[in-house]
Amino acid sequence: MGMSDPAPRPMTVEEFLVWNDGTDTRYELDGGQPVAMAPPAATHGALAMAIGIQIGTRLRPPCRVVSEAGIRLSDHEDTYFQADIAVTCQPLKPGMVPVPDPTIIIEILSPSTAQFDRGRKLAIYREIPSVQEILLLDSTKRFAELWHREDEQSWAVRDIRGRDVIGGGTLRFPSVGVEIPMAALYEGVL
Repeated sequence: MGMSDPAPRPMTVEEFLVWNDGTDTRYELDGGQPVAMAPPAATHGALAMAIGIQIGTRLRPPCRVVSEAGIRLSDHEDTYFQADIAVTCQPLKPGMVPVPDPTIIIEILSPSTAQFDRGRKLAIYREIPSVQEILLLDSTKRFAELWHREDEQSWAVRDIRGRDVIGGGTLRFPSVGVEIPMAALYEGVL
């Protein structure tokens, strides 16, 4: 790309959702620019599946777990993220892409994505009015950061280490009445 070439024109979410670069690469849209996502490590996939199953089996209808969940803010025309897992209590319709009104968003942190997930993504997720809990689950050690909305403006965060401390190794999602022991996630993974 030469010095005088114009930067690619920013894309809207609508354009991004029908865009295809002809490869199997997965992308997110950040500020109008497609960003390639690294292929997930096996531990990442195993943890995403484990948390999805653990939450899914405890949820009451109409709430559901969605994997590789499309997340956008209604007022961000140029940003679309793909969360590892989301929970929504809104009906899903065929062909629907962003998850409607996610209640919980879960990201599995890997060394290559941790900074972006903890920084930019977390800031945007916290702006979504329907979101009540955000879980960042570490894929390199038994550790979770669980964000919980206290009111419109403020969030509380708990660091949860997966050792057998009384009550300390439990993930609580009051928005959907679900509790999950950390041990159930990391068994056979780390």
